[in-house]
Amino acid sequence: MMKIHCLLVSFQVLLTVSVRTATGQVTGIEKNTFYVALNGNDSWSGRLSKPNADRTDGPFATLHAACRLAPSGNVIVQAGQYFFDEPLVLDHRTADLTIESAPGANVCLFGGRKIEGWKKDGERFYSATLPGVKEGQWDFRALIVNGRYCPRARLPEKGFFTHLSRFEVPWMSTTGGGWKRKPTHEELTTLKYQPGDIGPWLDVNNAELTIYHMWDESLVGLKAMDSESQTLTFAKPSGHPPGAFGVNKYVIWNIREGMTQPGQWYLDRTAGKLVYWPLPGEDMARADVIAPTIESIIRIRGTRDNPVKGITIRGLTLSVTTTPLETGGFGAGRYDGAVSVASAENCRLFELEIVNVGGQGIKASGDNLHVERCHVHHAGACGIRCFGTGCVVADNSIYDVGLTYPSAIALQGGGKDCRLSHNEIHDCPYTAINCGGERNHIEHNLIYRAMKELHDGGGIYCFAGKDLVLRGNFIRDIIDTGGYGASAYYLDERSENCLVEGNLSVGIVRPSHNHMAHNNTIRNNVFVSNADVRITFPKSSDYIFDKNIIHTKGKIIFENSDAVTALRSNVLFSAEGIVQNRKLKNYSRVGDGSLEFAEDNVLTDPMLIEYEKGKVTFSAESPALRLEIEPIDVSGAGPRFR
Repeated sequence: MMKIHCLLVSFQVLLTVSVRTATGQVTGIEKNTFYVALNGNDSWSGRLSKPNADRTDGPFATLHAACRLAPSGNVIVQAGQYFFDEPLVLDHRTADLTIESAPGANVCLFGGRKIEGWKKDGERFYSATLPGVKEGQWDFRALIVNGRYCPRARLPEKGFFTHLSRFEVPWMSTTGGGWKRKPTHEELTTLKYQPGDIGPWLDVNNAELTIYHMWDESLVGLKAMDSESQTLTFAKPSGHPPGAFGVNKYVIWNIREGMTQPGQWYLDRTAGKLVYWPLPGEDMARADVIAPTIESIIRIRGTRDNPVKGITIRGLTLSVTTTPLETGGFGAGRYDGAVSVASAENCRLFELEIVNVGGQGIKASGDNLHVERCHVHHAGACGIRCFGTGCVVADNSIYDVGLTYPSAIALQGGGKDCRLSHNEIHDCPYTAINCGGERNHIEHNLIYRAMKELHDGGGIYCFAGKDLVLRGNFIRDIIDTGGYGASAYYLDERSENCLVEGNLSVGIVRPSHNHMAHNNTIRNNVFVSNADVRITFPKSSDYIFDKNIIHTKGKIIFENSDAVTALRSNVLFSAEGIVQNRKLKNYSRVGDGSLEFAEDNVLTDPMLIEYEKGKVTFSAESPALRLEIEPIDVSGAGPRFR
């Protein structure tokens, strides 16, 4: 088949191109076909897959040239590494275009450049002079060495410094407008540090601070340091004041004093050089070092009046991007994606690998967008962010995100009538899936080891969602690290008429958290834990809690069960024999009491036979059968195509 394909290419005519659908089917469509190869030339026609014998024609050298001449059709990229100094930008003049790798080819697009010319810098370090760094023309927060996303120099070596700033103003909730009193400019731009943490050695031109809040953080540069008052002044305001929410943690990045172990690096803006400490055995004369120069590699940009339509990107690897020095906001949402899509219709991102990027992997908005079978990992910010109408984000693998910005959300969705399904997400510092909007379905996702660093989020966290469906998901191994807590299934402010059904959580002490949410149904779920289980409803109302199983070795605690208007047909098993109602006034505990049970709730062992692998089965004597609780099988959660 490959020989036949190559013979057809040589005719340089309109070709019948094989176009794969999301299900792997093939359809024949008449399209112009252009080729890109490392041995190509942008002055050639691009119609040949390789140069002809006398090298007068052949493939293009760059995607930019191919897409200028192919506003529609097919662009096939041959194997190799391609380095971009500027993003490939596709606008409304491009339609029904497919960019894909050649069959079996490994194609990698880099948004940066290789760093060479390394010299010894002291006893342990190496450095390379970079033009434009001292002048402020080139700045970055990610470095890739031999395929590894390298950690930046940091102080302290582990953990956090504790600062002395205070901001004792109540948070009124997002719906309530945020802070009861608006922070002043000074409160947003200064931090009081403890004298023993920072000395006159600190280079404010290089240093950056991560200031931790509750569910997000602020990364800021410095403008000044006052040693007498122990005050740092930021170059730009932080997202929240230092000390807000009672959180007083911060970390200093990108200074020579923070180079405490091999594999670290920092960008010396004062000296105009990049400094790196090699791992044992790394030869800097042979090391493959790439520093980012751009924020996005591919940008698909339409407008409301002229959306981009029908673009497919398939089978490529994208790597190495940077972010600006600014606070990312909730979910690190301000940063761009290695693939960035805006105001688009009927576009597809398919079988992409996005790895070692400084910002987001994929950031997309539009109608009927499909992000499928992608592999997004080792990202400084989010994995996939997709908003719109009728969008599908399915069968993706997302992990090791938030490496620079811990507030990053692995998969964020929103809009209307979208589907987030069969994704596998793990090892993220904050929420695995966040989704609001209307009539969106979040189904059959496999989530584990989320919420490793920040608070007030969960495996699936929904804010202001209307008529959402959370069904068939499997969430396990989320540890509550303090603050406002961590949950498996979390319906937050203004979430209404949502259904949480047929889900499993294992090893999570707060499987269901509901805050300022109303008229929602939690039905036929199984929550298993070795510790106390809390089901919480602060400032919520009109809930149905029906046909669920809770199995714990500790206590079962319902907080503000007055929010539940129907508590029926549940199996609530506490090995300690304690099932209680914790009464709340706003968020404060004001006493404990007994639950008002309907007669068909049972406080006995549900006799689970199996659940750890996602298939929940009951013994023949289980009370769940009498209550007509449906068995749950979420063993198929996660990608269907491996």
